Amino acid sequence: MIHATPGRRELFAALALLAAFAIWTGLVQCVDVRPVGQNGTNVGFSTFNVWFHELTGVHMKIYAVTDWLGLVPIAVCLCFGALGTVQLARRKSLLRVDADLLLLGAYYILVVFGYLVFEMVPINYRPVPIDGMMEASYPSSTTLLVLSVMPTLKYQVDRRVKSPALRGTAAVFVAVFSALMVLGRLVAGVHWATDIVGAALLAAGLFMAYRSAVAFADRRRAKPDTEG
Repeated sequence: MIHATPGRRELFAALALLAAFAIWTGLVQCVDVRPVGQNGTNVGFSTFNVWFHELTGVHMKIYAVTDWLGLVPIAVCLCFGALGTVQLARRKSLLRVDADLLLLGAYYILVVFGYLVFEMVPINYRPVPIDGMMEASYPSSTTLLVLSVMPTLKYQVDRRVKSPALRGTAAVFVAVFSALMVLGRLVAGVHWATDIVGAALLAAGLFMAYRSAVAFADRRRAKPDTEG
């Protein structure tokens, strides 16, 4: 029996989730596709998506609130960026900055890159115009941002904070905030339901890839100590 070491487990999970995202993206483009979107644009899983959209309706106040709350994960990114900058200033070398922070910066860049790709190559458009404009809708950018960044807050707190109370508080905050944001995006009616699913799969896959990279970096750092 092959034992999956730390790093490999997360890598396998990341590959599975990213494969699921790729399959889901393909299905969105070929299953029950009908011109039910803005200006007759095509939407996959159209029967389900239209049913769900009519069920929830459109709530622009919820959309506005979730848009503003999207600043929270951005603030998280800035805080970790500041922590990395402080380490760089004190240690005088980029190579001496904690590996998990360097990988976190690369991870955030990868998330932004994923968002830009789907902005340039729209899979579908939002059910409703935003400020009179048609906007790409798949995957939901706010959902992708929240579910990519907020788990890193819990992960970093678990790695850096010894206090069980603080770690528990971070876990509850991340879980509640993320759930409310995803629910808010779902009921706001500014995305098709399948856009939310796609964002969740992509975010989960990217986050597990980050965890895998950190686990491998930790093992590499610990190896000289073990050998010594």
